[in-house]
Amino acid sequence: MTAAAPTAGPPASGRRPRVGVVTIVAGRHRHLIAHLRALSRSEPRADVHVVVAMGDREIADLVDEGGSARSVVSTLVHVPDDGELPLAEARNVGAAAAVDAGCDLVVMLDVDCLVTRSTLAAYVDAHLRVEATAGPGAGPVVLSGPVAYLPPPRSRSGYPLEGLHLLADPHPARPAPPPGELVLADDLRLFWSLSFALSARDWQRVGGFATTYRGYGGEDTDFGMRLAAAGGRLYWVGGAEAYHQHHPVESPPVRHLESVVRNANHFREQWGWFPMEGWLEGFERLGLARHDAARDLWVVTGADGDAVEVDVALDHASQ
Repeated sequence: MTAAAPTAGPPASGRRPRVGVVTIVAGRHRHLIAHLRALSRSEPRADVHVVVAMGDREIADLVDEGGSARSVVSTLVHVPDDGELPLAEARNVGAAAAVDAGCDLVVMLDVDCLVTRSTLAAYVDAHLRVEATAGPGAGPVVLSGPVAYLPPPRSRSGYPLEGLHLLADPHPARPAPPPGELVLADDLRLFWSLSFALSARDWQRVGGFATTYRGYGGEDTDFGMRLAAAGGRLYWVGGAEAYHQHHPVESPPVRHLESVVRNANHFREQWGWFPMEGWLEGFERLGLARHDAARDLWVVTGADGDAVEVDVALDHASQ
């Protein structure tokens, strides 16, 4: 990682960009309520907050009461019969709504993330600095703030929104620059969708998330590769911290076995290598999947150890 060059202040116009936050959600109602409460304390607040509910019709009522932005938009996307959450589609729908609402800067936040009062301001500052120093022909830029992980809350009322930094553990594989510092990423495979921002123009240049990834896994790394293919850059943004609310996790994510294997194979078709190798190898150790060297793809294995075909027929035209 190397320190980034942009140090200039806002452009001469001084116009603050119109900020749209996008959150996708299914269930996680308590986490969403805390997420909305944290956003409502932002200084300044977002201009628009688009909340995309994946098959969850109760979300609209929660959002209406949240006060998370000057204007709040709630929309619903269909969940297919197989129950696989349409994560990529939901993010694309949310970003499109923010852009249609006139937002210059799109900030995507995971529903588990709690922002600080200054998270959005740090993203705005980084955006203005990058825009002010961008030369002719510069590629798209994605900004990503540090995300630290919280332990379970100590009370039924949830987390105190002040002092979260005293409770959280930073992610060991991603940098956490001090406030005001931008660090240029040298590995776009580290992109993740928990917390990131980019201009409306750059969102369109990257092309959004590939909806050919169904369910869990692969779409974040694919987005990073799309950014690279577009000649883009990823900056880690000091001061744009978010704190990830605790929930049980499994590693490897056995309940997402088939979608992880399917999406890993699809990613391999697109980019020539397998993502999520740690999970795939974990499945292999558990006897749940194996790499078929003859076909160079991963297969789910049945109880008797035989390979079980996972549907990887995808509509490449939508890429």
